[in-house]
Amino acid sequence: MRFMMIIFPKDYATAKAGTVPNLKDMNRMGKYNEQLQKAGVLLALDGLTPPSTMSARITFKDGKSKVTDGPFTESKEVVGGFWIIQVKSREEALEWASRIPGNDNEMIEVRRLFDITDFPADVQKQIMENFGEGGEKQ
Repeated sequence: MRFMMIIFPKDYATAKAGTVPNLKDMNRMGKYNEQLQKAGVLLALDGLTPPSTMSARITFKDGKSKVTDGPFTESKEVVGGFWIIQVKSREEALEWASRIPGNDNEMIEVRRLFDITDFPADVQKQIMENFGEGGEKQ
C-alpha cells in the first residue's frame, strides 16, 4: 500500500517569500528521511515553498480554466511538504508518520493513494486496456 504523509506547518499560510526551514530542523528531518530510505519504504518526498512564493490556483468552470495568483489570504492550512511511502498496512504508515520529527506548530495527515485494486473489476480491465501496467496511454 502506498501512503502520502502530508505536513501542514501552521504558520506557513502567512510565511513571507524566501522563508526556509532552519538548519537544525532540516538536519532532524534529513535523519528521518534517511531512516525511511534505509528501511526501503520511501518512494518520494519533497518540501514546498510558502504560498507567497510564486503560487497560483487554477479553478474550472464550464470546461474553462482560470488562473489566480497567490498568496491566498483565506488559506488556513497550507501543505509544507510530503512523503510517499510504500508499506504493508495503515498501521505501519501511521507508525512512520508518528516518528516524523515535527514541531509544535505542525500537523501530519496520512492518506492512502488509490490503487488499481480499489476499482471494480470492469474498470480495472478498462484501465489496463487503455493504459497498461506502466500507466501510459496505449
